[in-house]
Amino acid sequence: MRIAKRILAALLLAALCPATAGAAAPGEDPLLFSERGYRIDRYRSPTPATAPGAETVDTAAVVELLGASPPALAIDVINLTFRHGRFLQTEPHRSVPGALWLPNTGLGHLDDDWYYSRHDWVGYLLDEVGAASGGDLHHPIVVLCRSDCWLSWNAVKRLAEAGYRRLYWYRDGIDSWEADGQPLENAAPRLPSFAATGRQAPRRTTTRITTRCTTTPPATVS
Repeated sequence: MRIAKRILAALLLAALCPATAGAAAPGEDPLLFSERGYRIDRYRSPTPATAPGAETVDTAAVVELLGASPPALAIDVINLTFRHGRFLQTEPHRSVPGALWLPNTGLGHLDDDWYYSRHDWVGYLLDEVGAASGGDLHHPIVVLCRSDCWLSWNAVKRLAEAGYRRLYWYRDGIDSWEADGQPLENAAPRLPSFAATGRQAPRRTTTRITTRCTTTPPATVS
């Protein structure tokens, strides 16, 4: 019923304002954004210049951040299909050297959807980033996906809402990294605590970010 009301509202808006219906800003279009402002559809499409709580950086800045002391933590959020308690990886995934690959954590609705609610994907993101950063909310973190990819935008928003203060959004992503001649290495998805059994992981005490609406099960973004 909620989705039907959103669709009707969007159709009415398009009829009344045809010139602006296709240019919704983050959070304004109920067909593209959840009530919490997360992107929930058309993940491979043009992204805004900035992400909530983060500095947008280019390839040169990422190289500098990864080579700094302490080095920034690179988080890759490209999707990977998850079935029956395990990731289904059929081909190598090349990423920024040393990147922590946390698939599916950039999807827009991870707590309410029938498919995702069986697993604590938000907890997976926050627990892994917390462990890798030593629990330091001021540790520099670079979040990436591919170019024109909202998954990294969503992940940045989640980390910002969880309290991380030194976030960098690599908006151009792995495509630009590779085009610039930077090195790539094979990345393996970090297994969540629920991967072995496929059962719901226990809820953590970390602050949760709830979202709304539904989507189809994840497939690898390419």
